[in-house]
Amino acid sequence: MRAFTWLLVLAGLFSAPVWAQQAEDEAGDVSEVDKDSAGPLRDRIPPVSGYRFLQAGRFEVTPTFGVSVRDAFFTKLLFGGGFTYHFTNNWGLGGRLGYTHSLISGAAQICSIPQPDQGIAGGCRPPTFQELTTSGGQPRNVAYGLTAFMASVDLQWAPIYGKLSLSAEAFLGFNMYFLVGPAAVVYGPRGDFTVGGNVGFGFRFFLNKFMTLRAELRDTIYYEVGFPSPARDSLRNQLTTEFGLSFFFPTTFTEL
Repeated sequence: MRAFTWLLVLAGLFSAPVWAQQAEDEAGDVSEVDKDSAGPLRDRIPPVSGYRFLQAGRFEVTPTFGVSVRDAFFTKLLFGGGFTYHFTNNWGLGGRLGYTHSLISGAAQICSIPQPDQGIAGGCRPPTFQELTTSGGQPRNVAYGLTAFMASVDLQWAPIYGKLSLSAEAFLGFNMYFLVGPAAVVYGPRGDFTVGGNVGFGFRFFLNKFMTLRAELRDTIYYEVGFPSPARDSLRNQLTTEFGLSFFFPTTFTEL
């Protein structure tokens, strides 16, 4: 009986290497798993760290188009442009000038009370441009929000840089920036001039080394005099969405 026990022990010792080899053969070549971490797949997907577009020391020229939003009386179409110098990748100082073409807002309505004895049916209708801008035959601020020109000086801060993945091998870089600064506005049917300020934020999407798409939301705040009555003076907010195509000079840079 004791001899039979020793035979079993010896058989187990000699068969252990065989079992290990069989297990390795069934698992396959595990070295392929290790090679994958540094293999072609990594080469095909670039890392997302680092800047692929540099702004420091470059000038930015931006033709822009904008439209006002949430305006009670006038919808403004803005045509203009901006010029920015970037001190670093995060800080810049720029100027902006735009001409605004005003249209009657779809929200504006003139309503009358029905007066059958005078032949007035009542109801609501869109106002005419003259009804919103003249009183007694004279140009007056009957309705607020009419502008002709807008200009500003902006301090820009771009703390956020990122990349949008388009595919396994392609991505689109962007940055997000905030702006603040003084503004000047020519407003009303008489072309009155006033000063105020503006704040906003926007995004740049980098197309190549010198072109970006730009989208921006800006709030211009100014004081509008309600001629002829001072009691109609009002603090106004002009909220505009603007889009532009920026060109950077010099057109090349060395990637970090």
